[in-house]
Amino acid sequence: MDSIDQQVLRQLQAWMEAGERCYLCTIVSTVGSSPRPVGSLLACTDSGHVVGSLSGGCVEEDLLQRLQAGELAQARPECVEYGVAAEENERLGLPCGGRLYVLVERIGADQQDVFAHINACLGQRRCCRRRVDLASGEITVDDTDHYQPLVYDELSLQQSFGPRYLLLLVGAGQLAHCLAGMALMLDYRVVVCDPRPEMIADWSLEGVELVQGMPDDVVRERVLDKYAIVITLTHDPRIDDMALMEALTSPACYVGALGSVRTSAKRRERLPKLGLSEQQIARLHAPVGISIGSKTPPEIAVSILAELTRMRRQG
Repeated sequence: MDSIDQQVLRQLQAWMEAGERCYLCTIVSTVGSSPRPVGSLLACTDSGHVVGSLSGGCVEEDLLQRLQAGELAQARPECVEYGVAAEENERLGLPCGGRLYVLVERIGADQQDVFAHINACLGQRRCCRRRVDLASGEITVDDTDHYQPLVYDELSLQQSFGPRYLLLLVGAGQLAHCLAGMALMLDYRVVVCDPRPEMIADWSLEGVELVQGMPDDVVRERVLDKYAIVITLTHDPRIDDMALMEALTSPACYVGALGSVRTSAKRRERLPKLGLSEQQIARLHAPVGISIGSKTPPEIAVSILAELTRMRRQG
């Protein structure tokens, strides 16, 4: 499943290859409340085709009208401000007091290779960083090891594309399949590990890295910084506890375990026997996810990703 960035950038490349005159619009800054985060993308053509979203309201319509009239970004990239006055916020459907700063770029046919490279990176779940020279409109792209926050100043825009977090799922069952599919759309790099060969053999979702091996070894090798999340899903203490033993001493920003309240309590009784301290065990989110009464694998996946989204938005 493609992330929103992939959907926008792949469609932009397709329009370029078809000879359409294209524009790429990026939220580079916000003030107050905003319906979309910094880095959100919208691509459009002179013929009126649009993909992506900046506000979910009338900002898109206003931009398209002004672009079709030839009012914006004809010679070089141009930053447009929305939400200057209360009347404009109401007209555009923006939150009261909110402002959006949108960088508008006219994308030429000579930039096809740049976007082909970006889309190739996204297809391979790798990170890259696009730089736009605001004086000339020149675009360059470089491969990077990690996702980096967007940087915008009077000289340039620098924006990363690719997985923002590593999501390591322990257990290759049905819930992992549902969770992985949704996580791919949210720009996670998803790794699923399981020591059971039959579970790995039955996996069918593209875009996920599968590892057959003991989860403690996988966690030790893959969880290297705070942009990692580990969630155990097997219900088998022989597998889950080994993963948690490593994950709770790692720099991972979130460690969760599937199970009922009773199962989670028993797990917390076992973990000290593996050498974990009370402080380390306190990092564990168990039962994992937000309590919404979920029962089915898709519902549980929604509850888990809701909690991860809240954590990411709260920094």
